[in-house]
Amino acid sequence: MTMNNKMIIGNIENCDLPDLGIFDLQVRIDTGAKTSSLHVDNLSRYKKAGKPWVKFEIHPNIHKVAEVVECNAPIQDIRRIKSSNGTVEERYVIKTMVSLGQESWSIEITLTDRSDMSYLMLFGREGMGDKVLVDPSATFLLTDYS
Repeated sequence: MTMNNKMIIGNIENCDLPDLGIFDLQVRIDTGAKTSSLHVDNLSRYKKAGKPWVKFEIHPNIHKVAEVVECNAPIQDIRRIKSSNGTVEERYVIKTMVSLGQESWSIEITLTDRSDMSYLMLFGREGMGDKVLVDPSATFLLTDYS
């Protein structure tokens, strides 16, 4: 569904992060969060061709915790982020492609421990840009379950 050429999305959607090899990931849409964040495990920094990179693991399927995707990405930035519980932490920021519905674009994502949260990824305002409108009363508007 679109309005003024913007996708209408619900408060929970499925997205792909194809550059990271992650597909059909349930994400929580959060217009109160500036930056998108992703839960990762075993996060470590290294250098590749003299540039700072990170490697990390994601368990994208909460029903199959043995399934692990290993990811590598160049570090875009390091930012101090205040989480919803008021804690401030420094996080690595990566840039990657997100696919939502039929659209794909580049977003920045902070890497963190979201193990106490219900969803592995929070999709924030900067990631949404001017591409979407959010219907907070709906979920999975872009997913065809028919």
